[in-house]
Amino acid sequence: MSLAILGIGTVTPQQKITQHHAAVLAGSLIGAKAPAERTMQAMYRQTRIQQRSSVVLDESQDGVITQNFFQPAKTPEDLGPTTAQRMQRYGSEATALSTAAVEKALGQANIKPAAITHLITCSCTGFQAPGIDVALMQNFDLSAQVSRTHIGFMGCHGGFNALRVAKAYAESDPHAVVLIVCIELCSLHFQYTEDAEQIVANSIFADGAAAIIGRSADAPEGLAPGTWCLVDQTSFLLPDSTDHMGWTIGDNGFEMSLSPEVPSRIAEALPSLTDNFLGRHHVHRNAVSHWAVHPGGPRILTMVEAALQLSSNSLNTSRDILSQYGNMSSATIFFILEQLLVMKKPELSHQHKNHCVAMAFGPGLTTELALFE
Repeated sequence: MSLAILGIGTVTPQQKITQHHAAVLAGSLIGAKAPAERTMQAMYRQTRIQQRSSVVLDESQDGVITQNFFQPAKTPEDLGPTTAQRMQRYGSEATALSTAAVEKALGQANIKPAAITHLITCSCTGFQAPGIDVALMQNFDLSAQVSRTHIGFMGCHGGFNALRVAKAYAESDPHAVVLIVCIELCSLHFQYTEDAEQIVANSIFADGAAAIIGRSADAPEGLAPGTWCLVDQTSFLLPDSTDHMGWTIGDNGFEMSLSPEVPSRIAEALPSLTDNFLGRHHVHRNAVSHWAVHPGGPRILTMVEAALQLSSNSLNTSRDILSQYGNMSSATIFFILEQLLVMKKPELSHQHKNHCVAMAFGPGLTTELALFE
């Protein structure tokens, strides 16, 4: 059995900032601890990101983007807003962005909210209770008996865990209609630091939300021609890698640690992991028509491309999403899948089956793979 993807909706905050201006802003906030402006610009430029969205940005005045949430450090000990203040902002912003994503997904799937039987929420950038799930139930007047599951604090691969839960629900009940919502407000965790790993994190992460609606491919209602289905998933924890990537809660937001060894460790394990996974379905790597790779950064994409011996344009969609939106943690993969699965319908041929392989990487180090047909 498989999970049929009926609709995907993605949204970002309206206000965007270019990488050039983001580097200038970062330097002004960090103050004396900041690298030289030329160095900061180079670090931000190497991300290959053009622009990002953030809930803290105000409406531009004469083309100038401003914000008041983060203030310039007054002393070397000033590390910006407290975690409590950042979580308060998360609580005030996450619901509206999530609601907009759900509205788009419902429209794309042509599904009424009353049909939703299961709700899965995913986030690693904020905590609150009652959470986004309850707010969405109220906003869309969902049944009080909707089954709810929250996937919390799993990082960039969290969306794959949400898909795994959704597929299990669909397999257990052919009448189930499952809504997944990934909401990440990464910009709330900007760090006031001279640490290179933290500056890289500051330069990459952004805000966004994605909603996905799915149900069993064997549902009595049937499926529209060209519907993509999630067929299988696998997860692999790389040995001796727990110190390579971290996401911890500090007094001034959540702090990312990111080893420069991450791309090479992933590249080393990926070929055999991918081939073994695809082999379960008698699919060869060369037969995959679409690749949806979470863009943790440009080096990740380059290493995946080389490790799997993919053509030079195989990861164009992942690069485009990174360039235009940045890394939105768990929500990012659904921005990529929206373009690949919704915009590029599979060929309606019984002789030719299209395949899409999605993958993401997160703390652990964890590698997640998913196969769509």
